[in-house]
Amino acid sequence: MNYYSTRETGRLFKASQVIKQGIAPEGGLFVPAEKKPILEGQAFGKLRELSYPELAASITGPFLDEFSEQELLQWTQKAYGPDRFDSPEVAPLHSLSKDLHLLELWHGPTCAFKDMALQLMPYLLTGSMEKTGTREEIVILVATSGDTGKAALEGFSDVPGTKIVVFFPDEGVSEVQKKQMVTQEGSNVSVVAVRGNFDDTQTGVKKIFAAGEVNRQLADKGRRFSSANSINWGRLVPQIVYYFSSYLKLMAEEVIQEKDPVNFVVPTGNFGNILAGYYAKQMGLPVGKLICASNRNHILADFIRSGNYDANREFYRTLSPSMDILISSNLERLLFELTGHDTDRIRAWMSDLQNQGCYSVDHPTMEAMREHFWGDYADDRETAEAIRQTHRTYNYAVDTHTAVALSVYDKYCQETGDPTPSVVISTASPFKFNLSVSQALLGEDVTRKHSEFELLQMLSGYTGMEIPRGLQDLDKRPVLHQQVINKDEMKQTVLNILG
Repeated sequence: MNYYSTRETGRLFKASQVIKQGIAPEGGLFVPAEKKPILEGQAFGKLRELSYPELAASITGPFLDEFSEQELLQWTQKAYGPDRFDSPEVAPLHSLSKDLHLLELWHGPTCAFKDMALQLMPYLLTGSMEKTGTREEIVILVATSGDTGKAALEGFSDVPGTKIVVFFPDEGVSEVQKKQMVTQEGSNVSVVAVRGNFDDTQTGVKKIFAAGEVNRQLADKGRRFSSANSINWGRLVPQIVYYFSSYLKLMAEEVIQEKDPVNFVVPTGNFGNILAGYYAKQMGLPVGKLICASNRNHILADFIRSGNYDANREFYRTLSPSMDILISSNLERLLFELTGHDTDRIRAWMSDLQNQGCYSVDHPTMEAMREHFWGDYADDRETAEAIRQTHRTYNYAVDTHTAVALSVYDKYCQETGDPTPSVVISTASPFKFNLSVSQALLGEDVTRKHSEFELLQMLSGYTGMEIPRGLQDLDKRPVLHQQVINKDEMKQTVLNILG
């Protein structure tokens, strides 16, 4: 499988090269240059017999054909083993009703869906370094809205030949998310808070990647940048696996028959999670609609409905902070696919976004997008109500991001009447956002008297759910990273960290 950039298709790259580099030289994103591997009907029967690590090796294998089956299986067994995930299924499916199911992607060490990719990615990166004969030290730069940062830190901590620097918005993550990051151990990790929002940190990281003088300084010291954000293909390809996993579980439970369509409802920020579902559909998975669920920062829902992407709008901090994003980087990959790999249009739209903060796609592209996607949003009031209603109806607690998806799913059903069985991608444990979940379930009068860490115990007692091991005693861990900077200080901060 060869790859090229969304902005320049004249040069081909191997998977090991794109995983090592993260982002293309001219700022585009790497995508497969060839047709996606199609799984024929008989393959589904074979896949049903596989464990999650075996399934992950099988699904990712065609995209990563430089690596042997034995290498991939060895890595997936380590990444998704019992010492990393607290469920033997890795990604269990919880059925709320005959037609509505939740895919729990938060059983890994950081209690969020980013673990599904970032437990495997360090193996892919170090394997790529070896495959390309790289002797340089890889410096992982990460901009995070909360979950990616901790998952990347957990995955890359003390991995030989790497350093990792994580930037997060100082006021844009929950207290639990912040404590997870600033207490991270590891001789090769640095965590820095930025005064600003996620888009500020993401833009800052992209500028560092593109800064020629910084890259030259790193090269002089035998180092090079890479990324663990979903702009890196090595982050995105493992996410395709759990779409297949959930579909196979529905078949095993006889909810659906082979080839029956299934909708997926995805709480969406940077567009990587839902894009993985689109790639699964291209591989032959019978995906109906990919329902894009946004919060009050509903730029994606607006775009799907209108074809106009306008980031010149007010930014809101919401109860679902991992989705508080106005620049959804992975959308570029989707547009590249929908336009038949038209680099001219991609470059023009991305230039408009950078220079004017907005762009509009043509009618054929908009219609192609609507064939696969449907979008709407839920505000904070609706999010809290979805948490209460889900617990009241099903005796099941969900986090704020999953609640956004459930609220949008209700709107989809009301607008379309579509009876297709649906899977909601549950992206985080309710304990990770326990303040908001506790306020919805217990009331603000109760919760205002307690810290987030006291609320962990209260929420556990109320719901009967066990506090995930990754969050137990989090408040007792020492703070190891205390640096807070302005957004225009990010480049110099990286240079200082690297000496």
